Amino acid sequence: TRSSPSTLGGGGGLMGPGRCGVRLERYASLACRCRRATTAAPASGRTRREARAMASSTTTTTTTMRIDSHLHVWAPKERADEYPYYGSLIGSAKANEPPMPGHVEVLLQEMESAGVSKAVIIQPGNHMFDHAYVSHVLREHPDKFVGVLLANPAGGPSAGARELERLVTEEGYVGVRFNPYLWDRDNGETMDNAVGRAMYERAGQLGVPVSHMPFKGLLGHLKEITALAEAFPQTKFIVDHFGFCKCGDLQSEEWQALLSLGREYPQAYVKLSAAFRVSEQEYPYADVRQATRNLIESFGKERLMWGTDFPWVTEQPRGYVGAWSIIAASDEAAGEALLTREEEEHIFHKTARSLFPKLGKQG
Repeated sequence: TRSSPSTLGGGGGLMGPGRCGVRLERYASLACRCRRATTAAPASGRTRREARAMASSTTTTTTTMRIDSHLHVWAPKERADEYPYYGSLIGSAKANEPPMPGHVEVLLQEMESAGVSKAVIIQPGNHMFDHAYVSHVLREHPDKFVGVLLANPAGGPSAGARELERLVTEEGYVGVRFNPYLWDRDNGETMDNAVGRAMYERAGQLGVPVSHMPFKGLLGHLKEITALAEAFPQTKFIVDHFGFCKCGDLQSEEWQALLSLGREYPQAYVKLSAAFRVSEQEYPYADVRQATRNLIESFGKERLMWGTDFPWVTEQPRGYVGAWSIIAASDEAAGEALLTREEEEHIFHKTARSLFPKLGKQG
């Protein structure tokens, strides 16, 4: 078996040291590769074509469109003065440095290699509530990306809801992320307090979904999630990363709780993202297969969507391209297809386009 990365919510949380030396070497390697690509394109484009061919050889043979429903971008450390960091993610050597390259130039290369057309950017925790870099990326690449803002529970009920509305109506964000660990839980504050309710309700009124990140376990936040869902059923909500439910025991209480959300709340969605965080096996994470099938049975294909959790996935076996090969590689090992063509189309792009209509309006 394998252990999942120990990060406080990946791009959505803040925390201290990790494998700094390895990650800094990785940072230098990826950053150097990105600089080479942006300054001198290969004469024939052969490298990228070969990468796409390699990706397609290990993934489905269909031409299904790919939309990455969950990834992050953060500014390169060289631009920290312009786009400052407000905390240290796991693996960062310093509070003002990212743990690995996560800027948009690196992402665009990875997307091209994997045949990914569009993506949903989640505001990362190391930029906290300063959305300047993500907003910059959205303006520079309006046909590629849509953005999900990070909800700010500080400042009272009206302050958080007003900022949420501003980012949606003025800067074009299409969703809101609730990170429960940004609430003052030591003093009893939870996502369903007055601040959370005001933001959650306003999100529904604006027609944008709320994403939940139960990094420390779904059961610890289930009461908050269901309280909000019942109080404001018009607000669609998403549970990130398979609900952070470990796939080694699909009969566990947390798995049964996640599946029950699909049966009881028609406005509930799940991201089949960051498989490396929930699998207890090596790539291609065979235990994720039955978990995915169980989720299809409870939620239906129309409420599930695939995501990678870039840039964290770049440190995992097979990296970003490999994240799009998980199902096909496990199909090969199992000797049968996990998904029908229709299920694949919904999970790889149709659900995301339905939930975030702006994706469908892009080129």
